[in-house]
Amino acid sequence: VTSPCKILKCNSEFWAATSGSHHLGAEEAPEFCTALRAYAHCTRRTARTCRGDLAYHSAVHGIDDLMVQHNCSKDGPTSQPRLRTLPPGDSQERSDSPEICHYEKSFHKHSAAPNYTHCGLFGDPHLRTFTDTFQTCKVQGAWPLIDNNYLNVQVTNTAVLPGSSATATSKLTIIFKSFQECVDQKVYQAEMDELPAAFVDGSKNGGDKHGANSLKITEKVSGQHIEIQAKYIGTTIVVRQVGRYLTFAVRMPEEVVNAVEDQDSQGLYLCLRGCPLNQQIDFQTIRSAQATEGRARRKGPSLPAPPEAFTYETATAKCREKLPVEDLYFQSCVFDLLTTGDVNFMLAAYYAFEDVKMLHSNKDKLHLYERTRDLTPGNTAPTGTHPTLWVALLCLCWLCLL
Repeated sequence: VTSPCKILKCNSEFWAATSGSHHLGAEEAPEFCTALRAYAHCTRRTARTCRGDLAYHSAVHGIDDLMVQHNCSKDGPTSQPRLRTLPPGDSQERSDSPEICHYEKSFHKHSAAPNYTHCGLFGDPHLRTFTDTFQTCKVQGAWPLIDNNYLNVQVTNTAVLPGSSATATSKLTIIFKSFQECVDQKVYQAEMDELPAAFVDGSKNGGDKHGANSLKITEKVSGQHIEIQAKYIGTTIVVRQVGRYLTFAVRMPEEVVNAVEDQDSQGLYLCLRGCPLNQQIDFQTIRSAQATEGRARRKGPSLPAPPEAFTYETATAKCREKLPVEDLYFQSCVFDLLTTGDVNFMLAAYYAFEDVKMLHSNKDKLHLYERTRDLTPGNTAPTGTHPTLWVALLCLCWLCLL
């Protein structure tokens, strides 16, 4: 499903026309106003289909502010000239940002280094929470991933195929809240076939405040991979488009993760609390059934062939090409290929694990092998330990006491 709201296209066009022109001389102001009027005209054309869209309303308010700041008239030409790009080093990026805008320097100057945590969402969709629990969820529609005092992240998941229960992330909105002298409020939004390398107002950093460069977007691969560094809260966010759908990964200090005014509201915070039980899918049970069905099909030729493009065997072989360790990322890959038939879901699992390797602070916890559904963070079962082994150990201890 593709959104008819074209605000991201308007944002991209304005950014392309004004790249590097944040500090214009008087002689360039008319050209900037021309590009700004074109931006306003573009937003008006898509207004009807953008009702309720956060990025659209942010852009409209931003245009009004820029019109006032640059003393632009609303009447005049609307062609979009390519403005002069400023020479290297003559930009709004500042190397002398205040110390408060660097998390490790300001918050932990006289204490131990912060403990970083990771959350990721990918595929059909699979969620790895800040507490390293791993879940497969339905969560169709809009759901909050992160909601704390510094930023909000919301994802929208839509059906992959008509009539299918398989869903994937089609839209992502990230709101960075205004923070002291570091950054203005900034909104980033991505959706299917539109992965911008700028915020919705066309900027690539935190705005006009002194520490603006403590929030910055970097395009790693055009249209496929962006990275957002929010140094003022010690946070790194990676967003990818793999096939038609989006993946999300974040590295964030525990102090920021838990910075919420209303602790009760954290129940809706998927990266911290996980998906509600009624939204979780036991994909390992389904996977076992699919494997059994595949063996039965080989023995009984009268059974009909599966509608998917992959059998259990071919999906397993395909996933092993990119994910040689048969952990939960590998199992998620197999599950997604069987439910969607789309090989891009294999790549989504592969890149999700690559992001874990880059962002997770504990390299001993990169691979996960057991589902942790229904277990609270403090009651996680020891990975890889079979219940019968614990019974045997208890019996042995009792005999020793006798």
